[in-house]
Amino acid sequence: MMILYIDPGTGSMLFSVMIGAAATLFFLAKALIIKLKVIFSGRKDGIQVDSSYKKYLIYSEGKQYWNTFKPVVEEFEDRGIELSFYTSAKDDPVFETQWKFIKPEFIGEGNSAFAKLNLVSAGFVLMTTPGLQVYQLKRSKNVKHYSHVLHMPNDATTYRLFGLDYFDSVLLSGDYQATDLRTLEEMRGTKKKDLVTIGCPYLDVYKKNIEEIPEEENHPFTVLVSPSWGDVGILKKYGEKLLDPLSKTGWRIIVRPHPQSKKSEADMLARLEERYKNNANIIWDYERQNIFSLKKADVMISDFSGIVFDYTFLCDKPVMYVNAGMDLRPYDAYDLNKKLWQYEVLEKFGTELKEEQFENIKDVIQSMSDSMELAEQRKIAKETAWMHQGNAGKNIADYMIKIMDEINLKNQK
Repeated sequence: MMILYIDPGTGSMLFSVMIGAAATLFFLAKALIIKLKVIFSGRKDGIQVDSSYKKYLIYSEGKQYWNTFKPVVEEFEDRGIELSFYTSAKDDPVFETQWKFIKPEFIGEGNSAFAKLNLVSAGFVLMTTPGLQVYQLKRSKNVKHYSHVLHMPNDATTYRLFGLDYFDSVLLSGDYQATDLRTLEEMRGTKKKDLVTIGCPYLDVYKKNIEEIPEEENHPFTVLVSPSWGDVGILKKYGEKLLDPLSKTGWRIIVRPHPQSKKSEADMLARLEERYKNNANIIWDYERQNIFSLKKADVMISDFSGIVFDYTFLCDKPVMYVNAGMDLRPYDAYDLNKKLWQYEVLEKFGTELKEEQFENIKDVIQSMSDSMELAEQRKIAKETAWMHQGNAGKNIADYMIKIMDEINLKNQK
């Protein structure tokens, strides 16, 4: 008798495909039922009535994106306009408030969520999820307008290839981001998108929240180590080489790993936590919001992580960066064959920390001066990448309503 063996990885993949197929069939059947109801139950003013239609819809992949959507949600609530909010997090903060006009709904994760989104009937869909029409997430023929809102003030080309190509609009934090996106459109021959600078909603939220955090009494000098993840992230690349000398300084050292590290680099984090478990100087921060560590820090050490800009724009304090390098081949930026804006400005307002300086890191940090020139460069970067400060929620709501008014007017002609 022949025994067929399927390795665990292949089995897991097949199971995922089967679940995805089942979810897709379920929502296809649901969509068919709705369509039949529309056909047989009547029309209104000659227009088919679709009870599942959502004029304004937000999709959130997880609770980490709540601060990006929060100002928009609050704006719709204040205006008394109904807004649907799909989320892939059962514990999404949207469920913590009793809304009158906001309709939150958990739609599952992964393939289950994408199956529902791929068949959704909506006017304007807003999301931070890239890769529309590239991976599992497809454009529904029953959606009028897809919009991507950036959840970072750095380069819009640091998404995986074709991450933003098939959206109808991209909402920017700063005008500078539009230049590279237009260049990619010309290179690839893709349809021109609306590129609208609306500001940075999560920074608006963080600004208010960080101002409410009280100052520490007897504040100890604090270094925040906040890397990106992956082979070129400083925690993965240098680990003990960086943390050992920092642990000997006597300062408070807060290590805030990238959220993805807990999923992709759990073994590395476990090894480092075990190494420093008896060192009271080393504190590990896994809080959802980074503002508490940002507020405490006197200096940040990072690499190419976007948290550099959070710290710089919100706290206006010195940054040291380790030039660990980043392989741009999987990203849109690779096609541009130019230096990223975020690298250019980091070299202007930050101080490079070289590996050979690790052993004398206390002296290096103590001798680092926060010059007027560095402070001025931080100000320029902030004004460039975080425009319309405090108004992102209003600007996004205005744009969503404007687009739907234009679509409705066009349909009436």
